[in-house]
Amino acid sequence: MSKITEAKRVVIKVGTSTLTYESGHLNIRRVEKLVKVISDLKNQGREIVLVSSGAIGVGMGKLGLSERPATVPEKQALAAIGQVELIQYYDRLFDEYNHTVAQVLVTKNVVDSPEMYRNAVNTFAQLLQMQVLPIVNENDTISTEQLEFGDNDTLSAAVAEITGADVLVILSDIDGLYDADPKQNPGAKIIPVVEHIDDSIRALAGGAGSRRGTGGMITKITAAEFACASGVDVIIANGQNPELLYDIFDGKQTGTRFCAQKGEA
Repeated sequence: MSKITEAKRVVIKVGTSTLTYESGHLNIRRVEKLVKVISDLKNQGREIVLVSSGAIGVGMGKLGLSERPATVPEKQALAAIGQVELIQYYDRLFDEYNHTVAQVLVTKNVVDSPEMYRNAVNTFAQLLQMQVLPIVNENDTISTEQLEFGDNDTLSAAVAEITGADVLVILSDIDGLYDADPKQNPGAKIIPVVEHIDDSIRALAGGAGSRRGTGGMITKITAAEFACASGVDVIIANGQNPELLYDIFDGKQTGTRFCAQKGEA
């Protein structure tokens, strides 16, 4: 676990189900804890990039909607509404711990265009050099099917590659990868380490996520496969208690670790 405990550059992805209640409104207590822990990790000397879902969910809460909309224009409008509130809230909370944040909204063509990729690499590098904490989300307001990542698990893996991260931590309402469906089998156990992702691992992934989010374990496995191929270790864990991040970087067994496929883990 030395690579995890000594990780200098870390991407942390938090899902909508972690950040909001069923109503779509922000889970204030949890977000405040998350910000406090991330601020403390930065104080340890780590460089943190936060990939945050939640814009559409917060937009739903803002307008009092109980169901995630089905049409693209509705989703884009809610993302525009929710992103404003989300980034303002982060800015206010991180400022209390003397950390400056920057909003970075991206689309999939960042990884498809060499010039845009290079610009993204340079921008992230400069922000981190200035000790700023980038907060990343997909640019849902303008994304189309051709330009969208589709979920922030995939986005976080791309950001981990772009930033040259040591570790990607994906926090959701999922404890990790189980050896069987825990909803069907109460004896299912967490798989602590996955050395290599193959068809048997993919088969354990299950279905979709919550009604407020877009991902499920399958998107996390796909993201882990992408990140691991880029030399990034990935940990999938439950974000219900953000202090779990301390356990991860203290080297305690937490969630499921997917081992990087380049270099020594």
